[in-house]
Amino acid sequence: MEPYPVPQYKPDHRNLWSLTVLCLLRIRPMHPYEIQRLIRDYHKDEFLELKRGSLYHAIERLKSAGLIDPVETFREGRRPERTVYRLTELGEREVVEWLRQLLAKPVGDSTQFFAALSFLSVLSPQDAWNQLQVRAGLLVAEVAGLDRVLAEIVPKIGRLFLVEIEYRRALREAELAWVKSLMEDLRACRLAWDPEVLRQAAAKFSPSKG
Repeated sequence: MEPYPVPQYKPDHRNLWSLTVLCLLRIRPMHPYEIQRLIRDYHKDEFLELKRGSLYHAIERLKSAGLIDPVETFREGRRPERTVYRLTELGEREVVEWLRQLLAKPVGDSTQFFAALSFLSVLSPQDAWNQLQVRAGLLVAEVAGLDRVLAEIVPKIGRLFLVEIEYRRALREAELAWVKSLMEDLRACRLAWDPEVLRQAAAKFSPSKG
C-alpha cells in the first residue's frame, strides 16, 4: 500500500493537540467548544497536556497550515461567537500519514504511541497491521542492539553502570510482545472495524452538556 505524500509544512506544527483536532474533525465539522467537550467525553485528555489556550493554539496552527478551514461563524443567545471548522483534503491526507508514522516508528516518548492507538480506527485494520508490522521489526532490531551493548560492556564495567539499558530493553521487549498480540488480533479479525461506519456512528454521538 503506497503512503499518502507528506504535506510540506513545518514539523513543529505536529503535536498531540493538533493530532486530536484533526482526528475529531474527521467525524464532522465542529466549533472549538464542541471539540473540547468531545476530548473530555472520549477521554482524549489522558494524553494531552491540559493548558489554557492549547486547543485554540492548535486550531490556529492547523488553519495556517491549510489542514482545516472555517466553515461558518454563529452566535447562540448571549454566548460568544463560535466558528465551525472542517478538515481540508490536505488535512485528511495528513492525519492518515501522521498516524501511520506514529504507529510504525518507536520513539522515546511513549505518549506518541498511546495517542496513535487512541485514534487507531482512523486507519483500516489492514493499514494498522501494516504499520505495526514495521514497528515490530524496528523493536526487534532495537532489542538486539541493546543485547549487543550489554554483552559487550557488562563484562568490562559490570551491570551497575548499565541497569538503565536493561530497563529500556525490558520495556521494548514488553512492547514488542504486546504489539505482536495486537497484530494477531487484527489478523484473526478479533479486532476489526470499518472506518466509515465508525465515523458515521461517532457523528451521531451527542457530547455531554457542560
